[in-house]
Amino acid sequence: MRDTTKIMGKVTIYSIVILIAAIFMFPILHTILTSFKKPVDAFSMPPKWLFSPTLKYHIHIWTKELFPKYLMNSLIIAASTVGISIPIACLGAYGFVRHRSRIAFVVLLGLLAIRMFPRILLVIPYYLLSRFLHLHDTKIIMILIMVAFNQPFSIWLMRGFFLNVPMELDEAALVDGCTRFGGFLRVVLPTVLPGIAATTIFSFLLAYNDFLFAFILTGTETKTLPVAIAEYGAESIEYWSISAAGVTGIITPVILIMLFLQKYLVKGLTYGALK
Repeated sequence: MRDTTKIMGKVTIYSIVILIAAIFMFPILHTILTSFKKPVDAFSMPPKWLFSPTLKYHIHIWTKELFPKYLMNSLIIAASTVGISIPIACLGAYGFVRHRSRIAFVVLLGLLAIRMFPRILLVIPYYLLSRFLHLHDTKIIMILIMVAFNQPFSIWLMRGFFLNVPMELDEAALVDGCTRFGGFLRVVLPTVLPGIAATTIFSFLLAYNDFLFAFILTGTETKTLPVAIAEYGAESIEYWSISAAGVTGIITPVILIMLFLQKYLVKGLTYGALK
């Protein structure tokens, strides 16, 4: 009887998880299918699940539009943001963990307050600053703003991983002749590699998916994929299939990156959970 109850409990839990996953995956699946449908099939009632797929709209966005350029812009901005913010986050989080004080606590709260600040209120100051510095429609301004806005998140996330590293590792490194920075680089940092991987993924996604700042601060030269997708409205029913093909193109690199780094993400999210 007890075994039957356990089995029924597991079946119930798995059923709920599968149902929730299906609900969240349905919009993505619907978008991907729409990108391979002709408009007459995409908007038929009842919906058609069996149809003749077409690559017309995928070919259109990658050959007749500037989507390859927009994809490159998105990847450059996101990768540069990660390349700058992760080293700063590691050094900052390590310093906050190893040198705890009231000032450090206040700074941490200040960083959290900055991350909680409404993005819409920062758009106009950032726009005016980009115009004043003659950096509007450049990748530099987008990278700097993405780093500034995402840095508090990266520091707080990395701080959680460094809290699980015992102080004895630093002391052992110093005894063995390492400098403080050498011990951090050679001994402490390798122990939080799963955390660095998880923070890298989240930081990349935050920069890659940004729309608001990119919409205001980019132009024809540095337009990113999320902004490019927004240009396709409801002027023609065909635009919906083009937009769906564009969305599929946006999420494909993210899916590939997640498939490649998923084991590191899982390790990072569960790091320190078990002692």
